[in-house]
Amino acid sequence: MAAVMAAALVLARPFRRGPACLRRPLRREAGGTTGGPWGRGVPGGREVLRKNLQRGVALSTGSVLIYEAHKLISGFAEVHASFKVEEVIEQADYLYGSGETEKLYRLLVQHKNSDDAELLWRLARASRDLAQLSSTSAEEKRQLAYEALECAKKALEKNESNFAAHKWYGICLSDVGDFEGIKTKIGNAIVIKEHFQRAVELNPKDATTIHLIGIWCYSFAEMPWYQRKIAATLFATPPTSTFQEALRYFHMAEEADPNFYSKNLLYLGKTYLKLNNKKMALLWLSKAKEYPAHTEEDKQVQKEALELLNSI
Repeated sequence: MAAVMAAALVLARPFRRGPACLRRPLRREAGGTTGGPWGRGVPGGREVLRKNLQRGVALSTGSVLIYEAHKLISGFAEVHASFKVEEVIEQADYLYGSGETEKLYRLLVQHKNSDDAELLWRLARASRDLAQLSSTSAEEKRQLAYEALECAKKALEKNESNFAAHKWYGICLSDVGDFEGIKTKIGNAIVIKEHFQRAVELNPKDATTIHLIGIWCYSFAEMPWYQRKIAATLFATPPTSTFQEALRYFHMAEEADPNFYSKNLLYLGKTYLKLNNKKMALLWLSKAKEYPAHTEEDKQVQKEALELLNSI
C-alpha cells in the first residue's frame, strides 16, 4: 500500500509535455520514414517512433497507477466516513436509551449538515425531546420545534424510503402546529397521517408509529365542535375518526411490541373510559401508573393515570 501511495504521489506531479509527435497522429510514409510535420522524410523515423511509443506506454502506466491509487484512497475515505457515522449512531442510541437528552442533542447537533438520513432523523428526535423538557424555555421550545422539523424534512429528502424519517416528520409537523394555531394544525392533519401511514408501510413492526395513528384517531374523535367547523372550512371532506378506531390502533401497537410505551398504556385506559368500559380502563390505567419512569414523559403519564384512577 505504501509503495502504491508513493508511486501515486510521484506520478501525480505535472508531466513535461513531449514533442509534438506525441500530441499529433502519426502516419507511416514510404521509404521507412515517419510522417507528420516533425517526421516527413527524416531518416531513422522508425527509431523516433519506437522511443515515442515507449514514452507513451510509460505515461499510460503512470495514469493507471494514479487511477488505482485514487480508487484505493477514495475507498478508504468512504469506509472511514461510514465507520464514523456508525459510531455516532451507536453513541446516540446509547444516550437515547439512557435518557441523556441534553448530551444526545449536543452529540448530534454537530452533524446537522450531514447527508445521512439516519443521523438527521435522530437529530430531529433529539431536538424535539429537548424541547419537551420542563427546563427548556418557551422561546427555546419554539426554536427547537422548527429545527426538528427542518432536520426531519432533510432526512426525507435524503432518503424517502426511511420509515423513521416519515414518522418524525409527521411528529414534528404536528408540533409546529402548536405554535402556528389550531387552523394550521388541523390543516396539516391529513399530511401528518399520510406520513405515519407511509412509515407503517415501510416498517409494519414499528409500534410507535401505529400508536401515533391511534393518537391521530383519538384526537379527531374527541375534537370539539368549533374545531370541526374549522376543519369543514379547510377540507371538502373533513377528516374524522372514532374512539373504536383509535382503540384498534392502540391494541395493534401493543401487539407489535408489548409494554413498549407508557403513553400507549395510558391511552388504552383513556379510550376505554370514553367507551364507558371501566373494567378495562382500570386495567390499562393501572399498568400505566406502574410503568417504570425513565423520562419526564413517563412521570407525567404516571401522574395522569393516578388522577384518572382516583376519578373512577
